[in-house]
Amino acid sequence: MAAPIATGRLVQWSAMAAHAALVLGTCTCASPAPARELPPPAYQLAAQQVGVPSPVLYAVALQESGTRLRGRLIPWPWTLNVAGRAERYPTRANACTGLRKALAHTPASRIDAGLGQVNLGHHAHRYVHPCELLDPYRNLAIAAEILQEQHTAGEDWLVAIGRYHRPAGGAPAARYRRSVHQHLARVLGPDASLSSIRTTTP
Repeated sequence: MAAPIATGRLVQWSAMAAHAALVLGTCTCASPAPARELPPPAYQLAAQQVGVPSPVLYAVALQESGTRLRGRLIPWPWTLNVAGRAERYPTRANACTGLRKALAHTPASRIDAGLGQVNLGHHAHRYVHPCELLDPYRNLAIAAEILQEQHTAGEDWLVAIGRYHRPAGGAPAARYRRSVHQHLARVLGPDASLSSIRTTTP
């Protein structure tokens, strides 16, 4: 959904990315299995609390707020999408200011915020103040809740992923599933079966 940060600003953002990586545990960690990427601890915790597989939550965040920094795609916690336009900020405070400005001229239903790009209008019941959605841990908890609510027991998690983007389903949900599927393949490894994400293990 969101576009990469402009190349000219990469150096400035790299320092901020290092800080965000430290806070969220988003490192280039890999599990002992070859070419498998372990979701960072914050994702594992948020997913475990509601019974969502952590690779599913991490893959959704990569799709929703992912940006390339230092040659690597990482979810960016201070990402907004305002009426289809991606905006990234170096700090939570800057993003909160941007969010308040956006709300002054754009309906809440056209604004998404944070790692999971939670829609401010459709999920207004999940927060008190809009800038709460820019707390990475709170945003992940909400994103995990939404995924869990969209999942039916015994059903493939890819179906819930499509509903996360568009509960009504249809072509937009199918396109979204295909995109997130690519991130899941990166996280699970090329030889992993997608049936492994039917469970709620990290």
